[in-house]
Amino acid sequence: MNFEIKSRYSGAILFALECGSLKLCVEAAVKSGADLSGAYLSGADLSGAYLSGAYLRSAYLSGADLSGADLSGADLRGADIRGALVDGGKLVGTRPVLQIGPLGSRSDYLLAFLTEKGIRVRAGCFSGSLDEFSKAVERTHADNEHAREYVAAIQMIEAYASIWSAAERPTPRTDAAQVLRYGIRYVDAALAKARSES
Repeated sequence: MNFEIKSRYSGAILFALECGSLKLCVEAAVKSGADLSGAYLSGADLSGAYLSGAYLRSAYLSGADLSGADLSGADLRGADIRGALVDGGKLVGTRPVLQIGPLGSRSDYLLAFLTEKGIRVRAGCFSGSLDEFSKAVERTHADNEHAREYVAAIQMIEAYASIWSAAERPTPRTDAAQVLRYGIRYVDAALAKARSES
């Protein structure tokens, strides 16, 4: 069957492929480096799809199933992902995705999703709740430089969720106003301090 990925704005075909599913078509487009900015993918089943590094700027992914999809390094700026499914929960809030990185033992990207079931985190092979991630960091890294880097990221995620989430807000371990005031400089300083202490 021929699958087409069309622009949400003009209806122009951004990528087309004879294959078994829209998910395979999207993965092939990503693998080929196709520019999928503005793609109309509303309601698409992209569960488990490899979308690492995908250029999905301003894409329409509302209601799409992104459960288990690898979105590391994907450009989702301006993408409409309201109501998309991630790890069994619908995304909520005005800005439901936060990507931080590269950081940690793998120098990889950490993704945080604000869902109706709470904050979900993906980092390397880890996928779970923010609390589970915090415990995994403590168990795996104790108090090394990666642990301190991850702790700074967890604080940023909590502050971010308290600002942008429509779901139940976590109690931040840091002052959200401080994170807002200093923005990226605050996180950069925390990461630099963690690195210097190692």
